[in-house]
Amino acid sequence: MLEFPRWKVIWLWLITLVCVAAAIPSLTATMGLGWPSALPEPKVNLGLDLAGGSHILLEADPSQVRQQRIEGMEESVRNKLKQDGKDIRISDISNRDGALTFVVADASQVDAVREAVLPLTNGAGLTGQRDWDINVVDGNRFVLKPTDAGIQQAVTQAMDTAVEVVRKRIDALGTKEPTIIRSGPTRIVVQVPGLQDPQALKNLLGQTAKLEFKLVDTSALPSDVAQGIAPPGSEIVPFVSPAEGGGVPSIAVKRLGGIRGDQLTNAQQTNNQQTNEPVVNITFNTDGGAKFAKLTTQNVGKQFAIILDGKVLSAPTINEPILGGSAIISGRFTTESANALAISLRSGALPVDLKVVEERTVGPDLGADSIRKGVIAMGVGTLALAVFILVTYGRFGVYANLAVIINVIMILGIMGIIGTTLTLPGIAGFVLTIGAAVDANVLINERIREERHRGRKVVQAVELGYKEASRAIFDANITNVIAAVLMFAFGSGPVKGFAVVLMIGIATSVFTAVTLTRMWVAQWLRRARPTDIAL
Repeated sequence: MLEFPRWKVIWLWLITLVCVAAAIPSLTATMGLGWPSALPEPKVNLGLDLAGGSHILLEADPSQVRQQRIEGMEESVRNKLKQDGKDIRISDISNRDGALTFVVADASQVDAVREAVLPLTNGAGLTGQRDWDINVVDGNRFVLKPTDAGIQQAVTQAMDTAVEVVRKRIDALGTKEPTIIRSGPTRIVVQVPGLQDPQALKNLLGQTAKLEFKLVDTSALPSDVAQGIAPPGSEIVPFVSPAEGGGVPSIAVKRLGGIRGDQLTNAQQTNNQQTNEPVVNITFNTDGGAKFAKLTTQNVGKQFAIILDGKVLSAPTINEPILGGSAIISGRFTTESANALAISLRSGALPVDLKVVEERTVGPDLGADSIRKGVIAMGVGTLALAVFILVTYGRFGVYANLAVIINVIMILGIMGIIGTTLTLPGIAGFVLTIGAAVDANVLINERIREERHRGRKVVQAVELGYKEASRAIFDANITNVIAAVLMFAFGSGPVKGFAVVLMIGIATSVFTAVTLTRMWVAQWLRRARPTDIAL
């Protein structure tokens, strides 16, 4: 075990030097020194508790998911019955009171309607239930009601989608290592280290960014619209500001048949070439572009409303077909608000509104104090251990202390390379790793001492000491790795931060305490050929 060919020595030193070099940017940042911009910067990111930042707790309303499913089912039923071509007429459609109801004009077609509607329902996960209950009352009235299992599945899917949309929006801000996790069935925790403007974050995340293009119902009487009364098949939608509607606060639009913004491929903030006001330029995918072209071609001379999150941004007249698959959204934007809208549209619409139920800002001073105290604790602990190991084991203590120092630097380097985040519990993981690294050297040195007491020669005692102690070291660290993996898999943000440092520290401590020290000891034995060792 003490044979180290030249290629192996070079390889071990190369690994060590790469990790040490990767730690230099983090060390220079800690000391307040600059780093050349031309060089790569694998710096360790600091978590919210160390760097400060914004913490927001978002909550969704499950009842909104239920209503969305009912409205979606209404449109699906209408389209399905039109596609079947059986001349099925339905009336008295209602999507209120948590259910979709409609009447089949010809009672003899009830079975045909049931056969058409049944494929629109699905199984609700592994519950053995359907996501919709279909009942017929009074002979020809259908009542479609989402089941609890179906709603639960829909809420779960909506929240999973919301987490991804929130992540995309925050990533577009250029922030590093945000924490975005589910908290319970309807809540999302968002932590953005380094961001000291929670209001901007709230504005970005609170915007659903549900974009729709719907035709204006010109048959609606202004007096009825003012009273909130819409013609059948239409709905009243308010303007963002009365100025956008020429003093009219609301407008009637066709409820079905419009185009949704989920078919966008890009959205960018630009400026209107004529007025120089900030606008948002949107681009549809192939399918969305075709639908937009068809809508504008068939309705030249009519108004269509651009609706964002249930409010009309503008209602321009279609002067000519728009065939390029792109459009411009205007609405008295500032550059900041237009850019925020573009980010929201690019990231996709939130499937459900998210309400901020908790917010707080953590200042950087608290994190700096935590770092300072953590470094002091680590320094005092390391110094005390170094003195103890040096006094107890002499030359072998020097090797152990050098291994501990390299171990800490390698952890920083690896964390910088893989882009992990250091949190306050992570500093605790650092301190624990130092103890584990020294513990490995204690096992090795004590085993060497035992072999010498049994009368074995120096080389044989050292070889057996490393060989036998390594088994206990590997067994102990495997159990630690299993615990760290479980903490990372099932823990929250701070626990995960501790687990990451612990896993990296276990690997580097075994590498430095066992492999590097063995290489140094082997080189010394070949060079000095001692007849005895002071242990």
